This record gives sequence, structure tokens and C-alpha cells, in this order.
Amino acid sequence: MLRYIAKRFLIMLVTILIIVTLTFILMHAIPGSPFNQERGTSEAVQANLEAHYHLDEPMYIQYLLYLKSIVTFDFGPSIKQPTSTVNDLLGRGFPISLELGLVSVIVAIISGILLGIIAALRHNKIIDYAAMAIAVLGISIPNFILATQLIQSFAVTWQILPAATWSSPKHMILPVIALATGPMAIIARLTRSSMLEVLTQDYIKMARAKGLSPYKIVFKHALKNALMPVVTILGTLLAGILTGTFVLEKIFAIPGMGKYFVESINNRDYPVIMGTTVFYSAFLIVMLFLVDIAYGILDPRIKLHKKEAE
Repeated sequence: MLRYIAKRFLIMLVTILIIVTLTFILMHAIPGSPFNQERGTSEAVQANLEAHYHLDEPMYIQYLLYLKSIVTFDFGPSIKQPTSTVNDLLGRGFPISLELGLVSVIVAIISGILLGIIAALRHNKIIDYAAMAIAVLGISIPNFILATQLIQSFAVTWQILPAATWSSPKHMILPVIALATGPMAIIARLTRSSMLEVLTQDYIKMARAKGLSPYKIVFKHALKNALMPVVTILGTLLAGILTGTFVLEKIFAIPGMGKYFVESINNRDYPVIMGTTVFYSAFLIVMLFLVDIAYGILDPRIKLHKKEAE
């Protein structure tokens, strides 16, 4: 296990380094300077600003300074918001984005598993067809389209829920529904197909022959094995949900990292773009690693083999 963890940790570091390098190259491949949009500034002022942010240094020097900032977790000041550092922006925006993402993940997992179980237990009946129709719609409709429809229906037409901001539990309902619907549909379809397969296994037939209640058969014996495919995609779904918050935060005017990230791209704020990219990449890679470990724990048939010299 220790060797496996060490190997995965090394892979994580290499992956993060690749992401860091590609982000740095892409940001500096764009022609011009972040200060080109500043009106009324002389060339001397622009030169001083570029020197202050080390943008006048050779590329390899900028890259080394960038790696140093990552190692020390000090991404420096924002170019467009000089009074705030990138760390300040992460501290303000990430907790809100994380709250939205985690609530959406919990809602997607619980509702998706329940919907899949109900569909499997009522196989080829109207409840099964209705559940799968909901799942297909959830997969087919992009979350930003669903978000606009939810705002139009519940906030504008019926005026039941607030349309924007993030100040009370009521403000969470529409963004969470928009963000959780797609992953919920995927989980529901996987749970249904896996549960149908598990329910035909011999040990389930034996449990039924012993007279166990349907509740015990499903939740004590079948569900654990039926959730294996769901666990394998949790890392990918988590990544999709947390990065999907960027678009929805802009739509619902939520003061999360999406607001700062989109503005930084429009303003070519290099420190914010690269700091946010590195932070989210590291966070998501760690989550994928934890999902791998959880999968190995849940399924004892999976072994972590050591390499043997031949």
C-alpha cells in the first residue's frame, strides 16, 4: 500500500507540473501585455508595471519564479486588483465554490442512487421508464441552459425562488439543481444497470430463498456491489461539478472563484489565472487519488500488486 501511495503521489506531482507548464506556455503565447488595455498610460508606466510583475524578465526566469510561487504557495498580487493577492481571492472565492460543489455532489449522489434503485426494482414498468426519461433529459440538457430555464420559471415567472447571489439557503436551490442534475442522471443510469446485474447473482437468489426482506436484500447485500461502477466515476464527476461551478456562478452572480477566474481571463491577469488553475488542478488530482483508494477499500477483489523482478 505504501509503495502504491508513493507511486500515485509521484504521478500527481508530474501531472501538476505538466498542467503548470502548459498553463504558463498558453498564457504567454497570447500576444501583447496585460497592460495594453490600460488607457492613458505612457510606455514608461507600462514598462514599470511589467518590471514590477517580472513580465520583462526572460521566459525561463518567469517560469522559475512561477514554480517558486507554487512551492511556497504564494501566487503574488493580482495585476488587475493590486490591493488583493491571489491567495486572498482564493480565500474569498473558493469556500463558496466548494460549498456549492459539495452540496451539489451530495444531492447528485443521493438522488441518483435512489432513482437508480427505484428504476431497477421496477424494471420495465412505468416508474422505470419515467426515471430513465428523467435521466436522459438530465444528461442531454447542459447545466447553463437548465440554469436559465430555472431562473425564468422559478424566479421570473412564478417568483418562488431568488434568481441570484448567495446569501441564504433559498439562494442555493436553483444553482444546486442546475449543477447536480447532469451527474445525478449519470449516477442513476449506472446504478440501475449495475443493480439489475447484481440482482441476478446467485447470492441474491440465496438471500431471497432464506426469506430475507427486500429491504435487507437491496441495501445490505446488493447495494454495495452495485455501487462499484458509481465509485469509479465519482472522481470524474467531482471534477466536472467543481469546474462547472465557474459558469453557473457567473449566471447566478455567486461570488465564488468562477467570478474571479472569468474576469482574470478577460483581463489577462496572469497570477490569478495560473494560481487558480494550479490550485484547482491540485485539489481535483488529490480527489481522484482518494477515490482510487476508496475503490480499493470497497472492493476487496482489487489488489495492489508489487512489481516483481523477473
